[in-house]
Amino acid sequence: MSYIVQEIKSQHDIQVCEIIKQVGKEYGATGEGFGPSDSEVQAMSQNYKDESSSRYIVASIEGRIVGGCGIAAFNNSNEICELRKLFLLPESRGLGIGKNLTEGCLKYAKSKGYKKCYLDTLTSMKSAIALYEKLGFSHLDKPLQGTIHNGCDVWMLKEL
Repeated sequence: MSYIVQEIKSQHDIQVCEIIKQVGKEYGATGEGFGPSDSEVQAMSQNYKDESSSRYIVASIEGRIVGGCGIAAFNNSNEICELRKLFLLPESRGLGIGKNLTEGCLKYAKSKGYKKCYLDTLTSMKSAIALYEKLGFSHLDKPLQGTIHNGCDVWMLKEL
């Protein structure tokens, strides 16, 4: 099945918000301390429009958005970025979309001069963790200071 990857646009915001909330609920990532409750989720395109430091890309199959992934500075750092909100609908998993989106974000981050990429996630998101490990992320014993996702229980870092 083929898919298209593109920069998020304002017309994608409602679909992306629904995907993030739906997949978050599927994995128990609901309420404060989890990505789906971040205020940016309501209008992702508006929060990833500074092309000098952030990017959010979406994947679509037959014109329907099926997921997305973003990258942005971690706590306004010039050296550490954060992989954000990689969420895919169940029917789009296992097609290589998550890997493609993540690699696109990491390539972008490196081109912007970031030295490391941080992420936090949940133990229940086993396939995502396996992907991150394959892409060179290492596990951390604790979250980076300043994370707002205190509900997460897996923290990872990658040298870019």
